[in-house]
Amino acid sequence: MTMGRPRAFCTEKALDEAMEVFWRHGYDGATLAMLTKAMGIKPPSLYAAFGSKEGLLKAALDRYAERRSEHMRYVLDGPTARDVAERFLSSIAESHTDPANPPGCLLVQGGLACGAGSENIPFELAARRAQGEAELRARFERAKAERDLPGDADPAALARFLSTVASGMGVLASSGADREALREVARVSLGAFPPGRGAGGAPA
Repeated sequence: MTMGRPRAFCTEKALDEAMEVFWRHGYDGATLAMLTKAMGIKPPSLYAAFGSKEGLLKAALDRYAERRSEHMRYVLDGPTARDVAERFLSSIAESHTDPANPPGCLLVQGGLACGAGSENIPFELAARRAQGEAELRARFERAKAERDLPGDADPAALARFLSTVASGMGVLASSGADREALREVARVSLGAFPPGRGAGGAPA
């Protein structure tokens, strides 16, 4: 008897569906039954394509990173460090409350309440968040070299500050905070960001 061929499926669409399940339920809460139903595939196809549930999460995170890359280019293209910070936090307030997506951030939601057997997941998500933080740090290092930031500014600390605020905004959004509440957090947080400087190092 000839074995049937595995059913073909659209990888991108399947990953989008898996991403939403992980986003809404977290890694531990996203069961194989939920994932395969959302993706429209059977468990053997999942394992054949991604190796494991953790492999599926990593593929979904790669897909998520692709979707965020254009957003980060817009953020990092801000003409000044303060513009970068404002674009970053303002866009977080928008994206975390976008009705087209689950509330909050996949890189935060995906790792909440991981139990035995899932110990690596929070570290994987933290590493992904660190990539964005590294991009901000590099942009602020450039701003400091261009005298757009004060000489005593710490680019690494500023990037960590924004990344931490963004994670907190994600938690707030997932708990039901609306867009205006997140915008208020962004406005208050920007008050702690160093003032920019104009051409030649003069205060703006």
